[in-house]
Amino acid sequence: MRSVLVYRDVILPRSEVGFMRRQYGGFRTLRPVWVGRRLTGDADALGMEALRLGRGGLPGAFDRLAFKGLGLVPPVPDLRALDPAVVHAQFGRGGAFALPLARHLGVPLVVTFHGGDAHKNTHYARRFPPRLYQHRLDALIAATARFVCVSDSVRDRLIERGFPPGKLAVLPIGIDRADAICAPADPPLLLFVGRFVEKKGLAVLIEALHRLGERAAPMEVVIIGDGPLGPALRRQAAGLPRLRFLGWQPAGAVSAWMARAAMLCVPSLRARDGDAEGLPSVAVEAMALGLPVIAGSAAGLAGVVDPGRTGLVVPSGDAAALADAILALRDDPDARRWMGQAGRARVQRDFDAAVQSRRLEALLLEVAGEAVR
Repeated sequence: MRSVLVYRDVILPRSEVGFMRRQYGGFRTLRPVWVGRRLTGDADALGMEALRLGRGGLPGAFDRLAFKGLGLVPPVPDLRALDPAVVHAQFGRGGAFALPLARHLGVPLVVTFHGGDAHKNTHYARRFPPRLYQHRLDALIAATARFVCVSDSVRDRLIERGFPPGKLAVLPIGIDRADAICAPADPPLLLFVGRFVEKKGLAVLIEALHRLGERAAPMEVVIIGDGPLGPALRRQAAGLPRLRFLGWQPAGAVSAWMARAAMLCVPSLRARDGDAEGLPSVAVEAMALGLPVIAGSAAGLAGVVDPGRTGLVVPSGDAAALADAILALRDDPDARRWMGQAGRARVQRDFDAAVQSRRLEALLLEVAGEAVR
């Protein structure tokens, strides 16, 4: 069986394991082998072979430094022995790293953009000396066979950045089919899941919750995640007695909280540096369980969360509008039920993980075939 070399410089941040693994679960013809410069303690959770570039000890450190700076592919591991048909890089920066690797092996390169790598202005700002991504960007655009975009918003942003439309393919990441259905707790519980960074909009949600408190409309709130803004967000949340910060939780625990919740809030916005969501997988996972979603308009969920049908959409950054939407959904259990049912049907139809994975494999095989011809 020929392989697809999946490049991620760090294999793998904990927050990425679930959606990265799902991309390859339906592969039948290509064997995914992960390649990168560093392996984390969560690499084993992928359930796939993961290889670190470079020899052991000090020589390996020089190997990885030369690969990053000069694009020199280390002699270890022997990647040709894996019979690669194509290199699939995760994130735009990963594509810049993987470009010399694909050239060295003589195979085509496919790059998936997930959101911030398309939206964040600092990735495209001119500076001296240029960062690796900026330095290799023109060559990356010219040499890459296909750019996979996880949403229409990512595709649109890349076109604005000068990427050729003919090389762009929109292919959302699927989610595993959920058999369970939400059984909301009483009183209704609102759930947030995500990293504590500006684009996730958690500060807007906390402001909205304070507004609800002023209107004598408290509700249970569970916040799962953490990140660099954690201390500031916890200070902002002071005085909200029914709010709990749970930190990072394993996938099973997140699903259990989704099953108890009445709604998921995805208040994402465009950060000051231009960073924005691609397609928040947590929203799709919640919808698969029948959980209605309240989303910010910049959450990258256009065409997924249909306003008034599978959830509610409010202007990003508008805490007052978000508070109104939370209150409206909290007080209307019938709307929560039929929105949840419609969202579940939407996900089952268009976001099945096995189907999306097979579509990705077909794209990679098509690119490999084109290279052969």
